[in-house]
Amino acid sequence: MTSHSSVLITGASSGIGATYAERFARRGHDLVLVARDQARLETLAARLRQENNVAVDVVRADLTQPGDLAAIGARLRDDVKIGILVNNAGVAQSGSFIEQTPEAVGRLVALNTTALVRLASAVAPRLVQAGEGAIVNIGSVVGLAPEFGMSVYGATKAFVLFLSQGLSLELSPKGVYVQAVLPAATRTEIWERAGIDVNTLPEVMDVGELVDAALVGFDRREPVTIPPLHVAARWDALEAARQGLLSDLRQAHAAERYRTTN
Repeated sequence: MTSHSSVLITGASSGIGATYAERFARRGHDLVLVARDQARLETLAARLRQENNVAVDVVRADLTQPGDLAAIGARLRDDVKIGILVNNAGVAQSGSFIEQTPEAVGRLVALNTTALVRLASAVAPRLVQAGEGAIVNIGSVVGLAPEFGMSVYGATKAFVLFLSQGLSLELSPKGVYVQAVLPAATRTEIWERAGIDVNTLPEVMDVGELVDAALVGFDRREPVTIPPLHVAARWDALEAARQGLLSDLRQAHAAERYRTTN
């Protein structure tokens, strides 16, 4: 990765996104910070410019709005200095599936999946042409477990993991690194916005520890980084089981258990 490449970070005004901004600024990267809260972005940008002597552009955007999303996509396509995309913007949910309004579900899907894949789609061709660059997608361990009861949110995060793994297979041979980061509960404002008191959760990771761990995975070029998973062999076993399942698929005929007896 070229050290002078700029980093575009979505959801950059607070939490994981703001912490990524701090860490990449310390590494000497110029930044493009995207979020809805212009005032907080400006405050963060001023501090990072002063502390790290880097250039920081602020772009106010609501990625659930087609016009704003298109504008950020155009920036990613056209700005050849941007070599790293951190797809961090996202929203959580509260309440069961039948308690959520169709509007809330639509907004969740628009931000957590549509915006993420559109921005990756905007930047990937240019990175492939350059033969270098990185796309970091922030998922969640909730995307591994329907049992957690966050059905739509978890489904969007399962999408993020699947997309990241697929893009890694496609793009890594062309020099572009794709990383999925799967946090568990992290101390950010996403909980409050979802109507959940973070202090009621039994275990919560500090956002600085989460991002620092994710960046260790980034530097190692891990395709999937799961900071809260303490037994790495569990992930390896899950991937091996998935490959084993694929080897047992036979497309010509239905399995014996599904065949009718008459």
